Amino acid sequence: MVFNKRIESNSSVILSNLIHFTSLDLILLSLFFYCILVKSAKEVTWTTTFAAINKEMKYILVTGGVISGIGKGVIASSIGTILKHCGLHVTSIKIDPYINIDAGTFSPFEHGEVFVLDDGGEVDLDLGNYERFLDVTLHRANNITTGKIYQQVIECERKGDYLGKTVQVVPHITDAIQEWVINVAKVPVTDDGKEPEVCIIELGGTIGDIEGMPFVEAFRQFQFRVSHESFCCVHVSLVPQPKSTGESKTKPTQASVKELRGSGLSPDLIVCRSEMPIIDEVKQKISNFCHVKPDRVICIHDCTSTYRVPLMLEEQGLIQFIGERLQLNIATPARPKKFMWKWRDLADRHDNVRKVVEIALVGKYTQLEDAYASVTKALQHSALFVNRRLNLSYIEATSLEEATKIENPVKYHQAWQILCRSDGVIVPGGFGKRGMEGKIAAVTWCRTTRKPFLGVCLGLQAAVIEFTRNVMSWKDANTTEIDPESPYPVVIDMPEHNSGQMGGTMRLGKRTTIFHGESILKKLYGNVGSIDERHRHRYEVNPEFVDKIEKAGLHFVGRDESETRMEIMELPVSTHPYFVATQYHPEYISRPLKPSPPYLGLLLAAVGKLQPYLNNAMASNTTSEDGENSDDDIVGILRRNISNVSLSATSTPVTPSHLSVKSPTVTD
Repeated sequence: MVFNKRIESNSSVILSNLIHFTSLDLILLSLFFYCILVKSAKEVTWTTTFAAINKEMKYILVTGGVISGIGKGVIASSIGTILKHCGLHVTSIKIDPYINIDAGTFSPFEHGEVFVLDDGGEVDLDLGNYERFLDVTLHRANNITTGKIYQQVIECERKGDYLGKTVQVVPHITDAIQEWVINVAKVPVTDDGKEPEVCIIELGGTIGDIEGMPFVEAFRQFQFRVSHESFCCVHVSLVPQPKSTGESKTKPTQASVKELRGSGLSPDLIVCRSEMPIIDEVKQKISNFCHVKPDRVICIHDCTSTYRVPLMLEEQGLIQFIGERLQLNIATPARPKKFMWKWRDLADRHDNVRKVVEIALVGKYTQLEDAYASVTKALQHSALFVNRRLNLSYIEATSLEEATKIENPVKYHQAWQILCRSDGVIVPGGFGKRGMEGKIAAVTWCRTTRKPFLGVCLGLQAAVIEFTRNVMSWKDANTTEIDPESPYPVVIDMPEHNSGQMGGTMRLGKRTTIFHGESILKKLYGNVGSIDERHRHRYEVNPEFVDKIEKAGLHFVGRDESETRMEIMELPVSTHPYFVATQYHPEYISRPLKPSPPYLGLLLAAVGKLQPYLNNAMASNTTSEDGENSDDDIVGILRRNISNVSLSATSTPVTPSHLSVKSPTVTD
């Protein structure tokens, strides 16, 4: 404004004396005004562009090379964790190049567990990592698949949106991918409803996979669609270290980066995954052959806990690199001494844990541990709170069945030996007939020996079938999934179930459960009247038999809003210390510092501390002679803490600040 007024004033003086000017003077005056206007326009344009860049969404693409399953998800989650601790709002997108619309119809043996979101989206398990690390609530659109992209493009073509043009991978598929990313990146994922500032995108698979090529091409274009300061590429690659030679081999990483650069993307940062730390000479070699600066080659070797990964990235200058590369307003290098102290505490406590708790998981998909990824994480989170290192044993349910005793007696007795020496048992979800009788046998053993038991989804159904068979003498009681002609169909399929279509036809997403009367779980949830938890099931307890089952002693203490669907089942404390099952999946919302109450109850019961916890009997703040918090101290602290928190699906116990003295924990 001052500049404009100055021009106005000067112009008035010049014009008042214009009559005295010669033609040469007028020409020079015209040139003078032209130069001023051009300069002013450039300044305005530059200022506007600079402001736009600062406000523009920042995108971090994480790609992988050499092998799949190299840890891209943990690296992406760790980068987001660091940026969140820097005060930024972060969201995540996972790209899976398979043609499936979503992960709902996958066998757990293919890609591990199916993770369920609040909105009912059935997605890749990496989104579970994002939610646990970042403590955010993602949406189904945060998981992009080739199937979703092609479905959207074909629907647009059928509606005539392309005006008769030939629909091709380039530009229509690649444009659809870019638009999807831009739109999803703006969706709030935190309780405050603020728009994210940074979007971390993980491209599944490895560079060079034929199914991933459209996505690589889309991001090649995307890097020019946004400004240079708004997009960077992080490449995660394997640096093998053969034991025969003991040296680090860089050729796989060189080839992977060459493939990436040949596709039009140049890595700004290379994260080297290795078994052991790599030396500076190896980093220098990768720098020389991969066209990046030496300080932009980071090593993440195998460590004791994934909690260590954000700390290792931060120690190697990730914050400074990201801040400079994306022009983020991050205070580097001066950061508070307590920066990421919770993560440091978690990692240190995990490494120093001494006492062990033995938990047996009786399931159908035990050959692949990722099939129960969220269950494992929830158990680990709870083990942290009870001051124990989790020793989780996987038992194939069929190994507990009488048929196995005849076919393979060694396997049968080994399975039962593991079950019998455990401190607690969990029977997680699943589908189908295989292994059902083995799960029921495990439930029988837990009920009759008063062993702490937690059933989840199918685990609840198995517990109901076991109770009606062995306590109520309904020998033919069963689920219609296995025996449609059972005279006692205590578990039936739901009206929503469409037997003709498998994908997306279950009861999915966050639903409300209302407590009825007093119960163990109600106390664990903080004595609230209702909770919101995530579901994924096709079958439910038959409401026609509920009254008879409850009269026999098995109580349904949590029901849905219509009171026709049974959500929580318990045996009275007088009968069993902890015999609990839920129709919902509480593991989906468990967090490292906020464990799921049903899982926490199982671990407390397994170490014999459930009743002191519930009764608030142990409230002393004593520390044992070895400097470690005593079990009683932990119980007292947790009980006081939980009483001050209103718990729901997104609100569970929080670690008190003084609990981080010197105590154990878990991996996530």
